[in-house]
Amino acid sequence: MTEVIEHPKTLRQRDLVLFTVSAILLPDILTSSASAGVSSIAWWLILGVAFFLPMGLISAELGCSYPEQGGIYTWIRNAFGSRWASRITYCYWVNMALWLPSMFILFAGVANRLFGLEASLTTQISIAIAITWLTVAANVVALKIGKWIPNMGAIAKFLLFGALIAGTWRFLSSREIVNSMSVAELTPSWGDGLQFIPAIIYGMLGFELASAGAAEMRNPQHDVPRAILWSGIIVLALSVLGTFAVLATTPVTDINIVEGVIDVLEVAFAGSAAADTLVLFLGCCFLFGIYSSCAAWSMGANRAAAEAAIEKELPAWFGIELPGNGSPLGAAALTGTVSTLALLSYGFMSGSNEDLFWSLFAFSSVLFMLPYVGMVLAFLRMRGVDGSHPRPFRVPGGPPGAWVSAMLCGSILLMAITLFMVTPGEGPQWPVIIGVVAALFFGEILVRAAEHSARSPV
Repeated sequence: MTEVIEHPKTLRQRDLVLFTVSAILLPDILTSSASAGVSSIAWWLILGVAFFLPMGLISAELGCSYPEQGGIYTWIRNAFGSRWASRITYCYWVNMALWLPSMFILFAGVANRLFGLEASLTTQISIAIAITWLTVAANVVALKIGKWIPNMGAIAKFLLFGALIAGTWRFLSSREIVNSMSVAELTPSWGDGLQFIPAIIYGMLGFELASAGAAEMRNPQHDVPRAILWSGIIVLALSVLGTFAVLATTPVTDINIVEGVIDVLEVAFAGSAAADTLVLFLGCCFLFGIYSSCAAWSMGANRAAAEAAIEKELPAWFGIELPGNGSPLGAAALTGTVSTLALLSYGFMSGSNEDLFWSLFAFSSVLFMLPYVGMVLAFLRMRGVDGSHPRPFRVPGGPPGAWVSAMLCGSILLMAITLFMVTPGEGPQWPVIIGVVAALFFGEILVRAAEHSARSPV
């Protein structure tokens, strides 16, 4: 008989806000989006209204109406059954396991630049593997301890983004903006910069993440909508201002996706008495911010996968929990294994850390966005088949408001998925397409194996 673990109620509204900010607010998205040019600022604002806002409203309604451990997994299971929930949860989990390597290559590249290590790509891959397993360790400790990693990470990001904005103000007090920001330049276009627009959409996902630990929240019905509101305001404001900081100080053609934030800090604070020390401190905030984001995402995704395994909808390995605190030991260990293999296999095919970062980022992003399409459809279906269920918060506008919100989110997600696989001006990205197909095929094998195991007599 499976032991039922009573999860301690440790997450307050403050924790949910900091957790969500730590997960969504990614400094590397600033350089990725700024690479699209000055029009990226307008794209942030447009997508903030057309996508970020409705996605937050949908997440708030689902999170407070169905506060069950597993979050997105349980919502899709309730709407479409266990097989689709298993598929979506697998995508959610494997994306995270394949996204971590890209972030830790970013971590190693920033550390290499910050500390003047002059490390080879092989050494940077080794650093990334070490940080991967440190993230696994963060998943295994009790959440009342582990939650402080994303909490402190959010604070580190506040310091970093605040410094970027203040440093840019200092820079502009004596110099001009390096990129023209005329009305024509700010106007969104469907040119070559369109390939970077999915990075902005990517930087707007994650409102639902904290709901994966709903059983560990004190008052999800009250706290989830408010946490989403405050974290959404913080993330959008800092993302727009941070993107402006990059574009104000660095020519678009010189933006380095991996090391661009450090470039901005060095330019913004150049000439000050304590410039080197300040940049070093803020660089460390950047590094810890990367780690905390990865810890937050892995905590949420591994808990969702573990819940699916406990329900016998993913292989039992995912459901192994640490006795006493219910931490997702099995899912976390599998995450570390997959991330390490991805670093080794992709790493030795890449010529630079920037190439490696973008290859892994694009590959994992397609898998990452698929569950959100399922989540939007689950939202609509549950409105239809379970309309009488108590909803402490509803997407405004009645049924038309729900449909408009869902259609906006769904269509924008499908556009972003397409752009990751078919880059404007370059054509199909076959490594990404092949990797996605292979990952989905392997996931289907795991789902069917779990179903077969559940049907077999003990």
